[in-house]
Amino acid sequence: MKPLITKINKILISRFGVPKRNKAETDPVDALIATILSQNTTDKNSYKAYKNLKTNFKNWNEVASAKQKMIEQNIRVGGLAKQKAKSIKTILNELLKQKGKVTLDYLKKLPNDDVISELIQFNGVGVKTASCVLLFSLQRNVCPVDTHVHRTANRIGLIKTKSPDKTFELLNKNLPAGTAHSFHTNLIKLGRDICKSAKPLCTICPLLEICTYEGKNMLPISKLTKNDFLLLDNV
Repeated sequence: MKPLITKINKILISRFGVPKRNKAETDPVDALIATILSQNTTDKNSYKAYKNLKTNFKNWNEVASAKQKMIEQNIRVGGLAKQKAKSIKTILNELLKQKGKVTLDYLKKLPNDDVISELIQFNGVGVKTASCVLLFSLQRNVCPVDTHVHRTANRIGLIKTKSPDKTFELLNKNLPAGTAHSFHTNLIKLGRDICKSAKPLCTICPLLEICTYEGKNMLPISKLTKNDFLLLDNV
């Protein structure tokens, strides 16, 4: 599997480029809250919700002591405000209770599996959210698996799994060093722009020749809709 991941990664980079990323570790609490806010919404709206919290509260301690309704008001733009506000407030207060302050810095010394085990104990945190903290905050070579990564990895033929968590397990057992960030980010772009759930644009897919998906949509470019042509301008 490693050689195939390496090949796919190189093809996706040639199509989409090398994704930008922070070169140093960032605060894991920031990353955890930002990832929770990103669930079931757009990047634009989750960023607005995150900025609202960072702008309207002095620090995470103040968010922890705020009424849940106040947190909801600040993150409403990202959707599922009640659910996310409850999770955020619970996590922050649990950290205060356990550590005496809002911090996840202790995770930096732990191996990947232990970081995931620690984080998924919190309400609203699953394997995907925990692995995002590993990749985007702690700079680990870990590939989070959302619906796009799960779908594209299975369609391409990298794996045959029925759940994102199983996909995560198998991918990360075989992930070549230094590939996680570009592989994860570009697979998401592929899933959003080309390898769509209902109508994949297979004729413009850079992985067409190695993809094993039996339900390929080989509609000629001349038959694509106006919206499909708009996507062509962005890939």
